[in-house]
Amino acid sequence: MKPLKLGILQVNHDKSESIGDRFPDDAHRFRDLFDDLPEKFKYRIYMTIGGELPNDINEQDAYLITGSPLSVRDRLEFLPDLYKFIQKCDEIKKPLLGLCFGHQAIAVALGGKVERIKTGWNVGIEMTNYIHYKPWMYPKNEMKLFVFHEDQVVSLPKNCDHLGQSKACKFSSFSKGNHIFTTQSHPEFTDRFMKALVEDNKSMLGQNLYKSTLKSIEQSQSGALFASWCSNFFFKKGL
Repeated sequence: MKPLKLGILQVNHDKSESIGDRFPDDAHRFRDLFDDLPEKFKYRIYMTIGGELPNDINEQDAYLITGSPLSVRDRLEFLPDLYKFIQKCDEIKKPLLGLCFGHQAIAVALGGKVERIKTGWNVGIEMTNYIHYKPWMYPKNEMKLFVFHEDQVVSLPKNCDHLGQSKACKFSSFSKGNHIFTTQSHPEFTDRFMKALVEDNKSMLGQNLYKSTLKSIEQSQSGALFASWCSNFFFKKGL
């Protein structure tokens, strides 16, 4: 099978010594995740946080928008052009996957709404229960995945399907047609990376949430299974 050309739109650039200097960046975490799959990808990374987007939307077969500690509620310089790119992907039905920040950006670009979570940060391993399955979501299963966010989608764009929900996040996954797929979660996080991230943000989280998060992330997580869903989505398996 010919490798799929995947454009990774990176919306984070961690320059910290504690995290950025110790771990691969967002795009490379997805490369590590997908490289364990039988299907093969050819990657092109776009530093969208700095304003870089494809000159031609057909440069790649499909696109992925990464997570970020930034908020779509802020006036970020790169957001208007990213929203236009998302809308173009929707218009021509170019496969587009959004995760965490990417999930929220797609929702806003297509007419949905994002707000800060009233109860504060949602961090740890969270179970996503799927109320609807698309053809590429097999084998059918609930997902335990890493989460680290204080914003959430509170209303979906028109003509989108609500796929998954969790205890703390109603709209944790949605799709549009067979060309857009999103999740609030982080299947690309490793156990080691998540633990380091929690330790690095200990003071921000506060003692109680810090302790409950450490306990939460002792569970096994479903990143590899979710990656297979992503591959099915990109390669249009089951359609």
